Amino acid sequence: MNKENNNTKEMFDSISKEYDFINNLITFGSHKKWKKQIVNISKKNKPKQILDLATGTADIAIELTSIENCKITGLDISSKMLSIGQTKIDKLKLNRNISLEEGDAENLKFNDATFDVVTIGYGVRNFTNLKNSLNEIYRVLKKDGLLIVLETSLPTNPLMSFFYNIHTKFYVRLIGKIFSNNSNAYNYLESSAKTFPYGEEFKKILLDLKFKDISLYIKLFGASTIYVAKK
Repeated sequence: MNKENNNTKEMFDSISKEYDFINNLITFGSHKKWKKQIVNISKKNKPKQILDLATGTADIAIELTSIENCKITGLDISSKMLSIGQTKIDKLKLNRNISLEEGDAENLKFNDATFDVVTIGYGVRNFTNLKNSLNEIYRVLKKDGLLIVLETSLPTNPLMSFFYNIHTKFYVRLIGKIFSNNSNAYNYLESSAKTFPYGEEFKKILLDLKFKDISLYIKLFGASTIYVAKK
């Protein structure tokens, strides 16, 4: 594991216990319905194998079990996040549906054309090498398979942008300072959201890497976006 990946692992390990709670506060619970939309989009492909990358505490993986006759593999770089996810899975008795593995998106161990769908919820901006990771995702997707990404973005409306900046600069950092053992992690997550190539720029990256039929679904006035791309 390279130094950047190790730093990312350590950061998410350090905030694993409070991650779900703080994520609810930051998004005012909206992330839950957006993750359900990921499931609904996935269902259209009638998948048998789904890879949930940057699965964290397995929220999306658990939602995906509503798809019949589908096996979900959740992969994350943080062992402590996975441990919390495994506790949820055990409690819900979903071990037959979900398997969790530690690993990073740049070096997927899966064979070519393994998955019908790859999902990522708020994880793409933390990939140390975005294009390498997307190339790996493309490799493990089956022909006509879907990549579905939920990620932060920036509102383009000036008024919404003003409130978004207040939310991220003050509210998110305050929440992190009050409830987290590592408030610096939330400073990083706030700043990384602003440097991520969102919207049309991310769409262009996907097109350059041979993804096609790309759709964007804007959420909360542009504060988050769901991207859907086909191999």
